[in-house]
Amino acid sequence: MDFQREYARDLAAWLENFAEELKEGSAKADKDVAEKAEGLLYMLSQRKILDPSFLRQLEKEAEHLYSHYVHRRNAGEQIERKIVQSETARVPVGGHKLPELPYSYGALEPYIDRRIMELHHSKHHQSYVDGLNKAEKELQKQRNNRKFELIKHWKRELAFNGAGHYLHTLFWNAMSPKGGGEPAGALARQINKDFSNFSTFKLQFSEAAKNVEGGGWSVLVWQSQAGRLEILTAEKHQNLSQWDVIPVLPLDVWEHAYYLQYENDRGGYVNNWWNVVNWPWAEARFSKVKDI
Repeated sequence: MDFQREYARDLAAWLENFAEELKEGSAKADKDVAEKAEGLLYMLSQRKILDPSFLRQLEKEAEHLYSHYVHRRNAGEQIERKIVQSETARVPVGGHKLPELPYSYGALEPYIDRRIMELHHSKHHQSYVDGLNKAEKELQKQRNNRKFELIKHWKRELAFNGAGHYLHTLFWNAMSPKGGGEPAGALARQINKDFSNFSTFKLQFSEAAKNVEGGGWSVLVWQSQAGRLEILTAEKHQNLSQWDVIPVLPLDVWEHAYYLQYENDRGGYVNNWWNVVNWPWAEARFSKVKDI
C-alpha cells in the first residue's frame, strides 16, 4: 500500500509539472492538453482506494496524452520547416522530385499493405512527378518559341499530374503508424463548429470517399473565403474541386491505393484508413492555414 501511495504521488507530480509546462506555451492546443492532464490529476486526487488496475489505467492515459502531445509538436515543427523551405526554395521548371516517405512501406500494416505502399509511392506517384516535369518543360519550350499549338494538351497534363503530385505529397504525411483516434485543439473545435461533431464529419467524409466515381479523392479543405472547413471530392486529381481552398486532410481512393489488398471493397479500405490518420499533422497544418 505504501508503494501504491508513493507511485500515486510520483504520477501526480508528473501530471502537475506537465500541465504547468503546457500552460506556459502560447498555443491553444497546448492549453487543451494541459486541461486533460489536469483532469487526470483531479481523478487521481479524488480516488480514495488506489488499486493497481486504476493506477495502471491512469498511467496509460497519461502516456497516451504525452505521446499525442509530442507527436503533434513534431508535426508542427515539420510543417514549420516546410513553410520556411517553401519561402526560400523555388522548384525549377521540370525539377520536381519524388518525396521520401516519413515511414517504411510496411509501417501502416495491417491497414495498408506494404506492397500497395511500395507500388503506390515508387510507381504511381513517380509517374505524376515525371508527367508534371514533362508538362512544365514542354510549356517552357512553347513560351520560348512563342508557339502554343499544343497548349490545351500540356495544360491538361500540367493540371492532372501536378494535382496528383501535390495531393500525394500531402497524403503520405496525412498517415502515420501511430495514427487514428480523433483530432484535438483548433481543428477539433472547427470540425465541431462546421459539422456539428466529429462523428458526423467522419461519416460525411467516408461517404464522400466511397462515392467518388472512378478514381479520385475525398479532401477536407479550408475554404478561406467562407471561413470554414468543407469536404470536397475530386475525380482524377483535379476535377470537381473549388478555387481558393487549402487541403487539410486528403484520402486517395484511386484503385491503386487499395485494390491489391481490398479488391473492390473500397468501403473497407476507407473504414480502415481512419486507423492511420495522422491527426497531429493535420492539426499542425490547419493551424498554419486557418488565418489565410
